[in-house]
Amino acid sequence: MDNQSSISEFLLLEFSEIPELQILQFLLFLILYLAIASGNLLIISAVVFDHHLHTPMYFFLMILAIQDLGSVSAIIPKSMANSLNNTRLISYSGCVLLFFLFVGCDVYLLTVMAYDRYVAICDPLQYEMIMNRRACTQMVAGVWFGGLLNAALNTGGTFSMPFCSNVVNQFFCEIPQLLKLVCSDLYLIEIGIVMLSTTIGFGCFIFIFVTYVHIFSAVLKIPSAEGRRKAFSTCLPHLIVLSTFFLTAGFAYLRPTSNTATQLDLVFTILYSTVPPMLNPVIYSIRNKDLKAALAKLVGLR
Repeated sequence: MDNQSSISEFLLLEFSEIPELQILQFLLFLILYLAIASGNLLIISAVVFDHHLHTPMYFFLMILAIQDLGSVSAIIPKSMANSLNNTRLISYSGCVLLFFLFVGCDVYLLTVMAYDRYVAICDPLQYEMIMNRRACTQMVAGVWFGGLLNAALNTGGTFSMPFCSNVVNQFFCEIPQLLKLVCSDLYLIEIGIVMLSTTIGFGCFIFIFVTYVHIFSAVLKIPSAEGRRKAFSTCLPHLIVLSTFFLTAGFAYLRPTSNTATQLDLVFTILYSTVPPMLNPVIYSIRNKDLKAALAKLVGLR
């Protein structure tokens, strides 16, 4: 293929050529998607319908659930449909996915959530004034604007270049895999954009790290053991979510890449794209009495 205009479709990675294994992959992805969707929809519904959860922490948790639901909906249903229909095709327009929009938004939102915990613990008397409704709305708007700008730069930079092949060695149109198909030196521009995004993500990580250093210093100064326990309990879920997200994404993007697809590449990509959205509702609700009570009320349990 001489240029990008001659490519109207891409071929995604095939899990297996055996029909029975394709059906098995479809069923596994269906179970995974239903688990992720139901967990995040429960979180969203609980926060919306329970007025006790109308606080900044749960508002940001609801936004995180919306973004997680959006990220898996951008990639898993298409992979399931391909397995069911025994095909690898995805249209050129379908390849320009919103997945990286949601992933970028997750990085920024987790940073905002760390700041929320910092204000709640280090400056509790000013918390309601600083984290008011307007401020929270503006923060989420900033998160989505940053994610949209990041996604526009990456997808625009990638799809503006000519491709020499249409075979993508991944089960969705992952930008690092697409860059391997570019047959022009212009790919250096997109590599620069990826490095810029990585630098911003690393900056968010440093901000979160410094924020939690201040949080732990403030918690250790709390005189009562019960006060320290409550403060730590509000931070622990966020720390676990952060660790899960950055570890899985780090393994996926910082590992050495090769021109041929490997099972390890596939495993790492599935991990970072599905594990955080699946675990986040569990992590936040397992030790949170208010959220568990709201979920029990929502599903009609006593």
